[in-house]
Amino acid sequence: QVRLVESGGGLVQAGGSLRLSCQASRLTFRNYGMAWFRQAPGKEREFVRAIKWSGSGTSTHDADSVKDRFTISRDNTKNTVYLQMDSLKPEDTAVYYCAARLWGSGSPDEADYGYWGQGTQVTVSS
Repeated sequence: QVRLVESGGGLVQAGGSLRLSCQASRLTFRNYGMAWFRQAPGKEREFVRAIKWSGSGTSTHDADSVKDRFTISRDNTKNTVYLQMDSLKPEDTAVYYCAARLWGSGSPDEADYGYWGQGTQVTVSS
């Protein structure tokens, strides 16, 4: 069974940065499109950013709320996808989840992803 484990969350002041990691196992990582979603208290889970299975580019379906602040990248040698988050705002507070889809091409639809991690909490104080 595919396993995804997120890490790197925590408490940070507004304007600060965090880098989330998602370690994948039991899959051929380079063949999977990877994505980050987040869910704030009382809200639905929302798409953040995605990267295609080939690693040749990022999805064009970027969430407007994080454009120019969050960057997604992957290291196929480490089976890991990263989310670099800069200029954090209190409204970025949420549980962040990584997701995987075989041959994924950056879909922003969570229904397209068959594998999910357990999530990591990010809290941004004002």
